Amino acid sequence: MASYDDSERSDRGIKEEEKKERKHNGEEEEGDSFIDKVKDFIHDIGEKIEGAIGFGKPTADVAAIHIPCINLEKAEIVVDVLIKNPNPVPIPLIDINYLIESDGRKLVSGLIPDAGTIQAHGEETVKVPLHLIYDDIKSTYNDIEPGSIIPYRIKVDLIVDVPVLGRLTLPLEKTGEIPIPYKPDVDVDKIKFQKFSFEETVAVLHLKLENMNDFDLGLNALDYEIWLCEVSIGGAELSKSANLEKKGITFVDVPITFRPKDFGSALWDMIRGRGTGYTFKGHIDVDTPFGAMKLPIVKEGGTTRLKKSKEDGGDDDDDDED
Repeated sequence: MASYDDSERSDRGIKEEEKKERKHNGEEEEGDSFIDKVKDFIHDIGEKIEGAIGFGKPTADVAAIHIPCINLEKAEIVVDVLIKNPNPVPIPLIDINYLIESDGRKLVSGLIPDAGTIQAHGEETVKVPLHLIYDDIKSTYNDIEPGSIIPYRIKVDLIVDVPVLGRLTLPLEKTGEIPIPYKPDVDVDKIKFQKFSFEETVAVLHLKLENMNDFDLGLNALDYEIWLCEVSIGGAELSKSANLEKKGITFVDVPITFRPKDFGSALWDMIRGRGTGYTFKGHIDVDTPFGAMKLPIVKEGGTTRLKKSKEDGGDDDDDDED
């Protein structure tokens, strides 16, 4: 046992002596110096390749915001984001996180995964579609009233994956205003007869439209149908230009032709001046500061009197009683 230990100590001593001799001759230092030089060379080559290729951080900016659709139920908002890729390879747009808030309160948020790829040394406009559902907003925040205009702030985070640089987040932000639309109120204010007979009666309905919104409505077109005594007397579509001022009342004339004999016994009540019920339903196409809208106009349970014109010994106009 002692012989084995002595032999191991002897071998170890020889190796230590050899190591000291190599160090004395400078062989070990040259080996270490060579390895360091190789490491420096590889690092230098890496930096030069990286510099030649030119990897850099992409940039993004909000190019425009569109509202392609807005009505009483929802608003569709599209954010055009311009992304520039300075790199020699395409980069994936991994995720898009978005948030719409008003006065610090969240209206809607979401995530769009796998949003596409930005081409090498190129720029692309990425469209980020957002939807505001008005019922959700009104049920969450009772103080947001129909017809009002509210401020909004859109926040968008674009998450990209760039070689060398890794995963990056490009934050964007934009502010503006959006309405919570309210349908106009409609009444048949009065009826003016141009021709009266049992076979055919031609009249003009004087509609009273009340715009209860905090913004003007530019009336472009109107379609409607009207019922008297629960009998449809027809309807029409017509182009009618008018400006419905905010929080104001505007009168619009609408022509109508019908056959009084279709009303049966209810006609005599109408002629004798007794009130008759009417229902008016239709839509108006309007321009607003936020885009075009098609809004419903409805009046159910209205009451009006029909009288003969002056030519027949009666009144020229007949008032509505609601």
